Amino acid sequence: MLPFARVTIVGLGLIGSSLARAVRAAMPTVRLTGYDASADVRETVRALDLVDDVADTPGAAVIDADLVVLCVPVGAMGAVAADMAADLPADAVVSDVGSCKASVAAALRAALPGATIVPAHPVAGTEKSGPEAGFATLFRGRWCIVTPLEGGDPVAATRVADFWRRLGADVETMDPDHHDLVLAVTSHLPHLIAYTIVGTADDLEQVTQSEVIKFSAGGFRDFTRIAASDPTMWRDVFLSNRDAVLEMLGRFSEDLSQLQRAIRYGDGDALFDRFTRTRAIRRSIVDQGQDDAAADFGRRHD
Repeated sequence: MLPFARVTIVGLGLIGSSLARAVRAAMPTVRLTGYDASADVRETVRALDLVDDVADTPGAAVIDADLVVLCVPVGAMGAVAADMAADLPADAVVSDVGSCKASVAAALRAALPGATIVPAHPVAGTEKSGPEAGFATLFRGRWCIVTPLEGGDPVAATRVADFWRRLGADVETMDPDHHDLVLAVTSHLPHLIAYTIVGTADDLEQVTQSEVIKFSAGGFRDFTRIAASDPTMWRDVFLSNRDAVLEMLGRFSEDLSQLQRAIRYGDGDALFDRFTRTRAIRRSIVDQGQDDAAADFGRRHD
């Protein structure tokens, strides 16, 4: 038996359109309804035939749904939820895909009092955006973190977890605040560092933009890929997960100062020890199937 028969996806960019494709592939009998605030995106989704029905308002999209998944920037969750509140069925489950959970949970609870809310976060994505960028296997073999709310419906949480498993994701359950701390380390801080490094290179007066592009080594190219991520989404992430990001940024600044001292005073042993530890982390990520061990990150050289 399917966990949900009628699914509404609100927000049809990379994640939302990938979700639609994945549901079509894994659960073809599920009726899909989609909505996006952009009329152009709605027309593109109709042309791509990603869902059974594209609604023109949030209320029309959710009117007969038994699962609503909000795939919008975390800063927009509350407003979108408020727009659909009057039409949301009493027995519908509301979830989301945002990478901040405590702030999203608070916004959804405020906008949808009495609704069944089960926040979730599929830890998957690319630097690309828009409905054309989505693909059905985006979530396969990746983690989806389900963060049930205190006092929430455990059956609804089980159904949401089953939904993501059917799309090929591995599911972990986590407290919302703990999720935000973990993601501050594994996702939010790396993006902040990438934006900073790429911005620093662009700001150096003695290095022209053409030289930065022309002589980009592998490390810088990888940072530019991360720094090309959707600016609206990441602006909202940093503001919504502010406390956890600032805590991790403080820890990072302390570690960076230690490396700075090691370089200044020629402490090769300290540098070697740190690099050995970080290399082991990379091996663990590959061993757990969260990345590919292909040489040079799978880049083609022909």
